[in-house]
Amino acid sequence: MEFTAGGRLEVRITPSDVGKRVSVRRLGDPGSPKGTFTDTVGILTSWTDGVLLITRRTGEIVRVAERTLVAGKVVPAAPARRRGPAAGFGELARVQARAWRPTESEPLGGWTLRAARGFTRRANSALPLGDPGVPLDEALARVRAWYGRRGLPPRVQAATGAEGTQEDLCAALEERGWRREASAEVRIGGLAPVADPDAGTGRVALSRTPDAAWLRRYRRVGEPGPHVVRVLSSGPSVWFASVAGADGVPVAIGRCVVDGRWAGFTALETDPAHRRQGLARAVTAALAVRALEEGASAAWLQVGADDDAARALYDGMGFAVHHHYHHFRIG
Repeated sequence: MEFTAGGRLEVRITPSDVGKRVSVRRLGDPGSPKGTFTDTVGILTSWTDGVLLITRRTGEIVRVAERTLVAGKVVPAAPARRRGPAAGFGELARVQARAWRPTESEPLGGWTLRAARGFTRRANSALPLGDPGVPLDEALARVRAWYGRRGLPPRVQAATGAEGTQEDLCAALEERGWRREASAEVRIGGLAPVADPDAGTGRVALSRTPDAAWLRRYRRVGEPGPHVVRVLSSGPSVWFASVAGADGVPVAIGRCVVDGRWAGFTALETDPAHRRQGLARAVTAALAVRALEEGASAAWLQVGADDDAARALYDGMGFAVHHHYHHFRIG
């Protein structure tokens, strides 16, 4: 990381660079050996009262005291990834929203308030894909009131790490006491390589609806009610996959939503006793074959930021990180 000009370290950023991608070097944390430095790259989301807030690609917000800066500069936006299909954040976020629809929603300007009786954070959080039409504090007050009337915790889903994502909003939420309770990677890839004919797809059964056996394998469901099936069945063209188990409960399941050129994979789960047998690949491949038949060419999925096993699996299937999304909660 090059900060020098004529051999000298320079701070070449100012508060007027808020909103830009920057790289800074600061003195090490208290207790660090003398002469050590820490480097941070991300969006400069604020510079107030001698403190810089920098939001990294992963959504982590780093606070940097201005007095500790030894170097800093504006850097170009992260280069577009060549692996997999091209995709803008707005397009992908809307495709994902159509693939996991709530049972109830209401617009707030360019935001959408979503609820589904508490079934998953995605279906029970405000999705800000535009201007709410009112100042942020008023918008957040309306979010709190809307979810409060439904007995649900107020949540906002926001994204970081790609062109057009919401680093400023994430920083503003944290400044107002909203805490980040969960994060995930959104990954994309070409669909054809996922449809591997040698992945054992003959073991996989496909259907248009999730039956009782499929729901028993799905770990997010306790006693599934109609609202759960309604959310799972939402989307332009939905398919459910399963690999039968000896006790009538599938040993592996998955779900795919085909929406134009996109195929979205969700609810991919394998019985812990049957992992490392290629079942996740088989389920995904069978769904991918069906999505190709319906005209899709690109794929997306979401994976928890701390799920190392799943991330390794998707690396091997050709999925690359596009952006990160986070659920913020207050109260």
